[in-house]
Amino acid sequence: MRLVISDSKSGKSYQLEVEKGKEAHIVGKKIHEKIDGGVFGAAGYQLELTGGSDTSGFPMRSDISGGRKIQSIISDGVGFHASDKGERRKKSLRGNTYSDATMQVNAKVVEWGPTDLATLFPKKEGEKKEGKK
Repeated sequence: MRLVISDSKSGKSYQLEVEKGKEAHIVGKKIHEKIDGGVFGAAGYQLELTGGSDTSGFPMRSDISGGRKIQSIISDGVGFHASDKGERRKKSLRGNTYSDATMQVNAKVVEWGPTDLATLFPKKEGEKKEGKK
């Protein structure tokens, strides 16, 4: 499972792999619930879960209950952005509860800790920013 933490103060996001033992702190939670960042190495930080995607890449929506995957006709929002007014389309989506099928968890910082996130999660050597080719 991958956790992506977005920092609104700096405008940057930080990715980290969540160990199998620590996944239990996320599984069973719902979108918009808060978790302690100290469990994942961000001591003093409070994180709010904002969404994610499953192992197949289907996005989570807060208006679908449970951890199930469904096909729904949607007109706008997460998973589909209409190009024409009134356009609707059938899309596969995941519910608002995090489960073992969740691959990516998105979270935002709601309470900041004493240490900057850039120092807690330094960029690893060998990683480079991908740009246009």
